[in-house]
Amino acid sequence: MRVLAFTSQKGGSGKTTLSGHVAVQAELSGAGPVVLVDTDPQGSLTEWWNEREAPTPAFAQTNVSRLMTDLDELRAQGFKLAVIDTPPAITLAIQSVIAVSDLIVIPTRPSPHDLRAAGGTVELADRTDKPFMFVVNGATPRARITSDAAIALSQHGTVAPVTLHHRTEYASAMIDGRTVMEVNPGGKSATEIEDLWEYINDRLEKNFRRTVFQNQSVQGKSSSQRGGFGRRQVQA
Repeated sequence: MRVLAFTSQKGGSGKTTLSGHVAVQAELSGAGPVVLVDTDPQGSLTEWWNEREAPTPAFAQTNVSRLMTDLDELRAQGFKLAVIDTPPAITLAIQSVIAVSDLIVIPTRPSPHDLRAAGGTVELADRTDKPFMFVVNGATPRARITSDAAIALSQHGTVAPVTLHHRTEYASAMIDGRTVMEVNPGGKSATEIEDLWEYINDRLEKNFRRTVFQNQSVQGKSSSQRGGFGRRQVQA
């Protein structure tokens, strides 16, 4: 099971909205079964999911103390992807999620305050040497500050080549547990999410292949002692 986390120490960055949308798009694209994991005590993602009529994605609410155990249980149940929503500002919770994630997505709005706040999340990812990427979210079309934000973020890490623009349909779709892909399939917002998931999925796949290669190399050097433990660990 691959673990994707949406994290930011800045509130209002769009973590919950993107977590729900990306999880649904992953299911729609055949990457399931997918499970959404809410670690935010505010429970905004939980409220959205409770309004949802569609049976997928699955849902799990947890906290920092149970996170590892719950992820192991979800993995044993056969889920292929876990998408985690995190609380803002709570450093311990964010750090715990980052530690168990395969890829961290940092949604960032194109404003000076949001750009400054992104640095704290990057530091947490760097401590554990976890791959991360920025997503410019809530952008105004053709606004110079949007391109300036992408350039500034690119000096600190990878920026997704997909910019998510400010549209009311993101929020209105979430009111009754849906997403823009379900409310207005083929619309601009739906296309943005589809393109974003395609890019995220590609990054997850590349990270997975790199992990397999590294573990197989270790196995080849010590197969007589470990009996292929590395390979089994990757497939768990």
